[in-house]
Amino acid sequence: MASRTGDLVSPFQPAHQLDLDALLRYASVNVPDFPRSPSKFTISQFGHGQSNPTFLMEVGSGAAVKRYVLRKKPAGKLLESAHAVDREFQVLRALGDHTVVPVPKVFCLCTDPNVIGTAFYIMEFLEGRIFIDSKLPGVPPERRRAIYRATAKTLASIHSANVDMIGLGKYGRRDNYCSRQIERWAKQYTASTAEGKPASNPKMFRLIDWLRQNIPPEDSSGVAAGIVHGDFRIDNLVFHPTEDRVIGILDWELSTLGNQMSDVAHCCLPYSVVIGQNKHLDAGFEVTGIPEGIPSQAEFLDDYCSASGKPWPAKVWKFYVAFALFRGASICTGVYNRWLLGNASGGERARYVGNHANELINFAMDFIARKSVLPEYPPSVAQADAKQFGNGNKIQNILDERGRFVPSQRVLELRNKLIKFMEDYIYPNEKEFEKLAQSDARWMIHPEEDTLRELARKEGLWNLWIPFDSAARARKLIFGEGPNSISDGGHDLLFGPGLSNLEYGYLCEIMGCSVWAPQIFNCSAPDTGNMEVLLRYGNKEQLEEWLIPLLEGKIRSAFAMTEPQVASSDVTNIECSIKRQGDSYIINGNKWWTSGAMDPRCRVLIVMGKTDFSEAKHKQQSMILVDIKIPGVHMKRPLSVFGFDDAPHGHAEISFENVYVPAKNILLGEGRGFEIAQGRLGPGRLHHCMRLLGAAERGMQLMAERALSKKAFGKFIAQHGSFLSEMAKCRIELERTRLLVLEAADQLDRLGNKKARGTIAMAEVAAPNMALKVLDMAMQVHGAAGFSTDTVLSHLWATARTLRVADGPDDVHLGTIAKLELQRAKL
Repeated sequence: MASRTGDLVSPFQPAHQLDLDALLRYASVNVPDFPRSPSKFTISQFGHGQSNPTFLMEVGSGAAVKRYVLRKKPAGKLLESAHAVDREFQVLRALGDHTVVPVPKVFCLCTDPNVIGTAFYIMEFLEGRIFIDSKLPGVPPERRRAIYRATAKTLASIHSANVDMIGLGKYGRRDNYCSRQIERWAKQYTASTAEGKPASNPKMFRLIDWLRQNIPPEDSSGVAAGIVHGDFRIDNLVFHPTEDRVIGILDWELSTLGNQMSDVAHCCLPYSVVIGQNKHLDAGFEVTGIPEGIPSQAEFLDDYCSASGKPWPAKVWKFYVAFALFRGASICTGVYNRWLLGNASGGERARYVGNHANELINFAMDFIARKSVLPEYPPSVAQADAKQFGNGNKIQNILDERGRFVPSQRVLELRNKLIKFMEDYIYPNEKEFEKLAQSDARWMIHPEEDTLRELARKEGLWNLWIPFDSAARARKLIFGEGPNSISDGGHDLLFGPGLSNLEYGYLCEIMGCSVWAPQIFNCSAPDTGNMEVLLRYGNKEQLEEWLIPLLEGKIRSAFAMTEPQVASSDVTNIECSIKRQGDSYIINGNKWWTSGAMDPRCRVLIVMGKTDFSEAKHKQQSMILVDIKIPGVHMKRPLSVFGFDDAPHGHAEISFENVYVPAKNILLGEGRGFEIAQGRLGPGRLHHCMRLLGAAERGMQLMAERALSKKAFGKFIAQHGSFLSEMAKCRIELERTRLLVLEAADQLDRLGNKKARGTIAMAEVAAPNMALKVLDMAMQVHGAAGFSTDTVLSHLWATARTLRVADGPDDVHLGTIAKLELQRAKL
């Protein structure tokens, strides 16, 4: 049966007495909402575990009692790098604030040894269940399966966290994790046995040599590295009091960045050896028999691999289990050494871990002598499926073969998370968002939007669009360091996962399925294009004043270029003037179709105008940052697109009347506006194409659902030959447009904006026209409903039609394509 978390306490160990008065004073000041002048303040020690001493704090007055958990560094002489409670606090805070990984909330960290003798931190107490025995005695078989499945999914959630986005990018080295760990624990073992207390085991050194010679190749690159818990096992998990789900992961002392398969093997140790509180260890489930309901090791690994997207580890499993047993032996030796010195947190129970260390070494040597340790294929792959590849081929090899535009595992994981987020939160809220947008209060922000934006941040689905090269420039400029050396780890969140344009394409398409989705992930136009301008061309002061708030989602922006009195597709026609006067520029002119300017969160405009009408025609234009709140900026009216005013985002007509702007707000310098515009338009225009793929896919989905559910002239629409023909043509158009868009993104990454401009122009012509064809067909199948706001089709169609003009008319793009074609012909 499970133990309640509150029942795992015992009286103080003599080595861990605390100064309660000093602790109470500290907690009263540093723990939010800590009871003032409590009549009750008691401390008891958790007996479970052998690492950092952990205590239950109960404080309150009368019947009102609050409970907290204190975790401290042990007193006395400690091995180097061990028991770093500050690192535990760091990882718990990052995961708790920015992900959905279940961890207890941390309140404060104290590094002052004068308070209670050593560093400590205080966190919330989780009321729940802990399963001390991995056999789960007393638990019904069907619930055992659920508990192990929840364990696998929880481990996968840790391994899915994007360390760069949650401020843990510098939490540890990612490469050569196992190699470094072998040397670390070998050193710890040698140090623990240096004086013969306890004596060293010769087999341990043979095991170390075997491990050094069998490190998997993927360990050296660190490409697939991420957070490693270091001691992930079922008795370090707090389960809900009544439900079979994990609400907290404990004991992060050994956490770092590195090879995550080491965590998986450690969690699977009960299948090889059962580590308990007895004098001797027992053989694992695979020897003694798996308790009813508990999955086999292969089934557990299958659950984990399915949830995390990791490959089946058959070829490397022997190493990882042997590595876990080796590390366990070294840790047990260290605990036994501390027991001999009188400062082991587990008290008398630690007397047996010396035996455990030697037995783990024996289990490891037996394990590496086995011929086979894991099935060649995961249980979810049927044998019939395995045979179809032939005896000479391996399923994993087939799965690992990558076509040119097959997304990486990392992108697939993000894509799956994004799809789930859309299904869980975006689609169900579309009607609510649309309802507000059609009401008198439509220029207000729906309260649910902020909730979803915060959830997206925690899920690691924030600022996905930022190219890694742009992020690197901004990081260096703001923090004065390289892209992996951020001064303030919190800013890692702002710069996204560091995707290429091609990688982002797979995600941007998903967001395009809903007109409301991109803004939830801080990936909507014109903000992305404006932030790209700042990332690439802004100076440090401009980045700090405008870019950081935009990246954080605290403000929004607009781009003011198009003018009502001229054909603005030719940028040389622009008439808005930006004249220098002392330390200011004075702006006069009219702009319209300034998308986003109506949003109540819009704070900054990037205005394009002319600073010198006498210069060469492409050197007259400049761009300048304008605070939308300063005098002279007048919102004349919102504009609508086929009746949609896109509230609260909106498209504004704006007049600038003697608007004084600080000279420091000029971007890159006078006469550089055309240059910036060309740099801005590559990625931004392609994002529109990517989103149009998603809009078309949504249209295909709705079209199919309608055709399969509605009848006309005695049979389902899907049974009419004319419909089948048109639907097939739509699919062909969509697929070839997708390939063109991905090709453009790939060229943008490899060749740069200038050399990719021809393919980008092709995508800009093809994508809107394809989307219009697909959406028009979907609307036709829906009949009158397709032209109403009862479905999203009309709004998607209006947006697609706008994009045949918004980022330059088709004719301009076709002209670019033709000119490049003629240039090639001349060559």
